[in-house]
Amino acid sequence: MKALLENIVKSLVDAPNEVQITEIDGEKTIIFELRCNAKDIGKIIGKSGKTVGAMRTLLNSIAAKQGRKAVLEVVD
Repeated sequence: MKALLENIVKSLVDAPNEVQITEIDGEKTIIFELRCNAKDIGKIIGKSGKTVGAMRTLLNSIAAKQGRKAVLEVVD
């Protein structure tokens, strides 16, 4: 899941080398903390949050197959 998320995010931003994704693995939940250049946060979030919402939907559908839940947080 982390590799998929990293691929998607790096293709959206202007500074792909500054993208950092931290995976915190819990018993029933996986938390992904996404950090990137401050100028690229708008591209990650998208208009009305649609881009980040779509990424969350993808992660949740993959995690649901494993009986888990995925959370994506965009950190400043």
